[in-house]
Amino acid sequence: MTQRLLQGKYDYRRRLPHYQSEDRALFVTFCCGCLDPLPETARDIVLRHCLHDQGRKAVIHAVVIMPNHVHLLLTPLRDADGNLYSLVEILQGMKGASAHSLNRALGRSGPVWQEESFDHVLRSEESFAEKKEYIRQNPVRRGLVSRPEDYAWLWVEAA
Repeated sequence: MTQRLLQGKYDYRRRLPHYQSEDRALFVTFCCGCLDPLPETARDIVLRHCLHDQGRKAVIHAVVIMPNHVHLLLTPLRDADGNLYSLVEILQGMKGASAHSLNRALGRSGPVWQEESFDHVLRSEESFAEKKEYIRQNPVRRGLVSRPEDYAWLWVEAA
């Protein structure tokens, strides 16, 4: 399905609220809006930006940069006043900074990411482990590598 058809298919989801539960991990997916597939050098940049604020606004448990989307497993942290960082704030930082760097590196301009992201609050340790393994296995399921460890754009926190 082309990017344009996908855009129309999901228009109804635009601007939905992103629910957060106190101290719960979130599984997040965001997709490329125009660079499909992301070149390897672009995936390096995106991975670096996803991990840049590790431990500042969120704890990143796992991330994979696929050719046309990103999966993240993260837990938002609290600011100095004890307020939980919002998912919107966390993703705006990642997506905005990575888009700026990608455009500069590739000599282009304009949006890189689709505006909306898909997120899911995890409700159990079992779900957390399942999502972490889903992220690890995503490059294998897509046929990009035979083992998760062989995929350069996968990062999983040490156990």
